[in-house]
Amino acid sequence: MEQPLWGIDLGGTKIEGVIMPTLQNPEPILRTRVHTEAHKGYGHIISQIVKLVNEMKATSGLQPASIGFGTPGVLDPILQTMKNCNSTALNGQPLKKDLEQALGIPVELANDANCFALAETHWGIVKKQFPDARMVFGIIMGSGVGGGIVIDGKVWNGKQGIAGEWGHIFLDASGGPCYCGKSGCVETILSGPSLQRYFKQTSGIELNLREIVEAAQLVENAAARLTIDRLHHFFGKAVSIITNLLDPDVIIVGGGVGNIDSIYTAGIKSLAHYIFNNRLDVPVVKPMLGDSAGVFGAAALVA
Repeated sequence: MEQPLWGIDLGGTKIEGVIMPTLQNPEPILRTRVHTEAHKGYGHIISQIVKLVNEMKATSGLQPASIGFGTPGVLDPILQTMKNCNSTALNGQPLKKDLEQALGIPVELANDANCFALAETHWGIVKKQFPDARMVFGIIMGSGVGGGIVIDGKVWNGKQGIAGEWGHIFLDASGGPCYCGKSGCVETILSGPSLQRYFKQTSGIELNLREIVEAAQLVENAAARLTIDRLHHFFGKAVSIITNLLDPDVIIVGGGVGNIDSIYTAGIKSLAHYIFNNRLDVPVVKPMLGDSAGVFGAAALVA
């Protein structure tokens, strides 16, 4: 009999846990969460995870053989410490070792974009519409920009653990400085905050992304139209890098920016222009699982 799959999505504000029956059955046995309280430090985050796992055990009556964790950064395969985490208390910490010691079981870690791509492969849009896909690239465009690679149903992490880190490829100098210390990264142009910043620089007015998208429908709002046209242009240019390099079977676009419908028309037209091919065959699609993808993908890590 297959063991149920345990997954935990470690976020900046909440830690969510799920128990899935099997890789073939996406109906959770249990799904619950606790507050991260990251401001209290790394040790407290570990204790909150232990608290959540103990609550899951008590409620379900089950014991995990191992647990998959979706994290806001990656575990360095060489140093075995966390890096590139926007929850900065995790950076430099031996999270895998500390979790295994605190929980007494093996754990598997992957970043949130990899978990997103994995969940959509096994239970979401790929499973439903592209079941024969072997390579899937998952894009997250929200407050930041990230990516994850799934090959034959498994996450591809790479030698340094940074495979799929599409958000920090150089795209255009106009993006300006990035928090990573470089300049002109994809994230400095295609993230939600970057689009809002560009609109404010162009118009002198501050609007959120939803308001900018709505304003772009109005003929008189040239700054909003310019902002969305810029999104389409650079989306195609940036995604062409993925397409030329990996030639995936499916590209899934998640995150708040990915909800902008015109990406799937004007953005794809831009991609078709920039790729090194005489046509665009790769489907570029919206995800199906919404905010379930992270924790479901974490569970799939231990399948």
